[in-house]
Amino acid sequence: MSLANFVKTELKNLMGSPATEKYPEGPATYKEGTRGHVVNDMDACVLCGVCQMRCPTRAITVDKKQQTWSIRPFSCIQCRRCVDNCPKKSLSIAKEYTEPDTTKKQFDYPLSDRQKAVLAEQARLAAERAAAALAAKRAAAQKDDAASAGTVKTEAVRGTDSTAGAADKAEQ
Repeated sequence: MSLANFVKTELKNLMGSPATEKYPEGPATYKEGTRGHVVNDMDACVLCGVCQMRCPTRAITVDKKQQTWSIRPFSCIQCRRCVDNCPKKSLSIAKEYTEPDTTKKQFDYPLSDRQKAVLAEQARLAAERAAAALAAKRAAAQKDDAASAGTVKTEAVRGTDSTAGAADKAEQ
């Protein structure tokens, strides 16, 4: 029975089309669900760092001071945790694999000029709000100081200073 199965399989392989694709002659085709490499759309990224916290291999680095997002592709295991947890959905997994190279690379994604302008505008608005809050706090403090100074003056005029009133009651 096994000889009959062997002959059947052998004839099918000889007469049928090849099981592999002719890649160099034609474009590579990737099947649905292929996990190639992580790509970041820096126009949508806000550098929150959720992807860095969720990455089990710590392949992703977010540097808020230098405003960069980077990934070490040899450490990445394409688990999609970063993609699934990104609040702005700026991460995706491309179907293509990374190009082969003789050295290990780290892909750095600096912020785009548009994103830098947005962050600068947010910082300017935050500074304006902080300045307005500080001015309101100073005005309230001055108002409280003026009100407490007026109360002390009226008590002094009436002669109802708390220490003098207590002394008078003690004498009676």
